[in-house]
Amino acid sequence: MLRKLRIAFAVVFLALITLLFLDFTGTVSGFLGWLAKVQFVPAVLAVNIGVLVFLVLLTLLFGRVYCSVICPLGVMQDVFAWFGKKFKKNRYSFSKEKKTVRCVFLGLYVVLMIVPGLAGIAALLEPYSSFGLIVSSLLSPIYGQCNNLLASVAEANDSYLFYENDVWVKSALGIALALALLGVLSFLAWRGGRTYCNTVCPVGTILGYLSKFSWFKIVIDTEKCNSCGLCAKNCKASCINSKEHSVDYSRCVACMDCIDKCNKGAIRFVHKAQTCQSEVADGVVDDSRRKFIAVSAMAVSAAAVKAQSKKLDGGLAVIEDKKVPVREVSPKPAGSLSVRNFASRCTACQLCVSACPNGVLRPSASLDSFMQPEMSFERGYCRPECVKCSEVCPTGAIKPISVVEKSSIQIGVAVWHKDNCLANKGEKCDNCARHCPVGAIAMIDYEGKRIPTVNAEMCIGCGACENLCPSRPLSGMCIEGVEEHRVL
Repeated sequence: MLRKLRIAFAVVFLALITLLFLDFTGTVSGFLGWLAKVQFVPAVLAVNIGVLVFLVLLTLLFGRVYCSVICPLGVMQDVFAWFGKKFKKNRYSFSKEKKTVRCVFLGLYVVLMIVPGLAGIAALLEPYSSFGLIVSSLLSPIYGQCNNLLASVAEANDSYLFYENDVWVKSALGIALALALLGVLSFLAWRGGRTYCNTVCPVGTILGYLSKFSWFKIVIDTEKCNSCGLCAKNCKASCINSKEHSVDYSRCVACMDCIDKCNKGAIRFVHKAQTCQSEVADGVVDDSRRKFIAVSAMAVSAAAVKAQSKKLDGGLAVIEDKKVPVREVSPKPAGSLSVRNFASRCTACQLCVSACPNGVLRPSASLDSFMQPEMSFERGYCRPECVKCSEVCPTGAIKPISVVEKSSIQIGVAVWHKDNCLANKGEKCDNCARHCPVGAIAMIDYEGKRIPTVNAEMCIGCGACENLCPSRPLSGMCIEGVEEHRVL
């Protein structure tokens, strides 16, 4: 029963958080956004004390239930491991804990989070962000195409139950990294179950050492056990030593598979006082626990401080695609307060990229903001009435703001590039001035031409002028981000 309950909850969590990343309508995040906020690293970066206390208490009470139910990457690995067991039964065996490897990866993660500009690389080691990259880069385009197919069928039957959505490649590098991650994780899970969780994952390492003190644990009854080894052969965490009747609780993810497989009833999930063997054998105390608690505390403290489809002109001529301009400072979404705050708190989970309905956000390929979302305006602009990214961000990298607040926050300033401007070439064009939502652009007479001028004190950097400029391949207007956002 415990195993069935665990699987049921895990499937529900995995399905819902996947839907949270796939949804492009903006409706799901309103009631499922909390799923992102209960993930461990986002909670640490957002300094969400309530969630952190809940996760710590949950681990101290039941062990690493977080890893087997709440963590989407952990549940995804269980799916691959399930296929592996279909290929070959009783495929696992006990192995000793790789303490040095776990400490090295945890230390590496801490360093990457502390060093400015490397948080995006750290995201490749962290489970929630890795899952977000895989879903948003690989599943989201497939989901979008399926939706568009349904929209075409519905339209052919005079129904508008579905509507088409623009599906495009937001980052070729992101797709390559997502494929590499998926390949590595699926192979490790298919071959060895929770290898990633118990060697690489920083969250699994921290919660693993907390779970040594858990109130309820998997316990082997030595009187009933016949040392058949069936539990160890089905333990995807490789943490059961059937010969010595012991369990490495730092690696046990409380999946309950061993209970289901034991036909002697020798394994139970019971209160710690009912354990059949002492944690200290022959008077030897494991000092690694004390050492690692210090490392774990350092990790948490450091993280808290760091705390267009094809378009045609008149239906005849293909419009040349716009190129991404070179910006000195990439603008950050309203609510992120500053470039520094955004870089220090963003885990590159891609949730805001998935939620952006305007095609403005996409993963960055720059080393100083690797895989963290960046703003660009080739496919759309940051509409003043849209605050979706601030609603879904679980880490505080983008603070929740209202529509009224957003319309007065300056995230960048439009800069006129006369060499690209059609008006400067003698064409009659005032697109930027006509479409500026705050009236920051005006047309003036200069040397017999009508050219635009920008009032930097009024411009909020929404990118409407850059996006709607007819100049190709580069726009006559380019948004330059500001280091510190300010309220106009």
